[in-house]
Amino acid sequence: MNKDKETKVYLIGGGIASLAAAVYCIKDAGIKGESISIFDEAKRIGGSLDAQDLSESEGYVMRGIRMFEEKAFTATFDLMASIPSLIAKGKTLREEFVEFNKKSRSYSKARLLKNRQVIDSHPLGLSSKDRLNLIGLLLRSEVSLEDRDIKSLFTNDFFTSNFWYEFCTVFAFQPWHSAIEFRRYFLRFIQGFSTIDTLEDIEISPYNQYEFLVMPIVDWLKSRGVVFVTNAKVTDVGFVSTRKGQRVEYIIYGQCGTETKVMVKESDRVIMTLGSIVANSAIGSMHTVPIVDLRNKSGSWALWERIAAGRPEFGVPAVFGGHTDRSGWTSFTITFRDRTFFDLMEKFVHKKVTTYGGVNIVDSNWFMSVVLSYKPYFLHQPNTINLCWGYGLRSDAVGNIVKKKMSECTGEEILIELVHHLGFEAHRDAILGSAVCIPCGTPYITSLFLPRKISDRPAVVPQGAMNFAFVGQYCEVPGDVVFTVEYSIRSAQIAVDTLFGLDKRPSPMYKGIRHMGVLYAAMKTIIR
Repeated sequence: MNKDKETKVYLIGGGIASLAAAVYCIKDAGIKGESISIFDEAKRIGGSLDAQDLSESEGYVMRGIRMFEEKAFTATFDLMASIPSLIAKGKTLREEFVEFNKKSRSYSKARLLKNRQVIDSHPLGLSSKDRLNLIGLLLRSEVSLEDRDIKSLFTNDFFTSNFWYEFCTVFAFQPWHSAIEFRRYFLRFIQGFSTIDTLEDIEISPYNQYEFLVMPIVDWLKSRGVVFVTNAKVTDVGFVSTRKGQRVEYIIYGQCGTETKVMVKESDRVIMTLGSIVANSAIGSMHTVPIVDLRNKSGSWALWERIAAGRPEFGVPAVFGGHTDRSGWTSFTITFRDRTFFDLMEKFVHKKVTTYGGVNIVDSNWFMSVVLSYKPYFLHQPNTINLCWGYGLRSDAVGNIVKKKMSECTGEEILIELVHHLGFEAHRDAILGSAVCIPCGTPYITSLFLPRKISDRPAVVPQGAMNFAFVGQYCEVPGDVVFTVEYSIRSAQIAVDTLFGLDKRPSPMYKGIRHMGVLYAAMKTIIR
């Protein structure tokens, strides 16, 4: 436990990594809440977990949704066990989550749609050569895969197989993404490989992740005096080198036109979130296109570039942030004011939508996927409102009906394209008349998947770091998978445990490949 009552902790970034780090600083390191400050350039804390209700006329919007798996997400469920639910009185978030998923299991009978028909997604359709390539990948070292992309490891037929359609639509991989990350995902989720066509192992939060996860944690932290400094863009972090190593000396941030310099003592701790998958994102409307502006870089990317200059141990941000033509996509949230669309969708999902209802349209030029939300997905969502979220993995392609790139389409145009692929043209006017589709452009959303070297992401606590650490999606947590809440929370555990010298290990990482039953089921699945 912390014995220095004067120690202050400065957390840069207001996403789940910083929030988790603040919880662990209080719970495990004994830091008083009032000694912890969280800086974020946004108005609202939460980072990419930012689902929100814009208004009754403008609808709901989610830049993304998150999947969970209790067996694999041990750090996430450790955090959930520490935070009381805001809704289920007397229960923790973990207890609320587990109870919900016992009643609402995921099961998708309509993973893949082609020519407006559900296709049998159970056979994976892998050639003998690609089966061997996939098995061989498990035996490769990560060093041997540095700077390699997925398409360099498989035949062209691999990318038209059911396996690829199912794998890439649930995890958002592209053929040009990192072979290292692809291998990690296969290993970390191998226990669910046999149900990749139905997603039975996927678990879901009782409602959107902002209200379920972020709000209760923020409430818990505020009740303990943690200071939230919003609309505050950290522009510089100063370092000083000593014989002992390197430490943070000051933090500079701008807020409301005023620049403030915070001096950091040697006994203080600074935990920084590097980069952001939702940086510079833009939201459109039914009749406007989301205009992505990259000229004014978000603070999370600009700060990483600044502090990494001349410090290779801080990673190489350009590897991830310098290729937005290969890391962006367009997502969309549709608010339906009547049941027409959902009633029609039941012919594909074969059940009332109370749990996961994902449909992936493999013959869409945009490679569209849609997920039907159970309700209420928002705590105050009217019973008459139904929600759907989707995205296009090929948002720079021209649509099948709307002859424009998805990234250049309004919400109405995206909905028209979706209606066409689902075969709902006879109901098009009714659907368009009762729906609000909000598109969102996110230029960095899959930047964390771009091919890389191991050293391109810095260690959570770089060698020689005396009083600082990095957390979030762009630090290196060996063996774990980015683009997950789990990765951010695990990085927070490592940061706090290391910086405060705690005799505590991060939550154990489940490794299904070490279990013979899991391995046997995976090998059996590969040949089906």
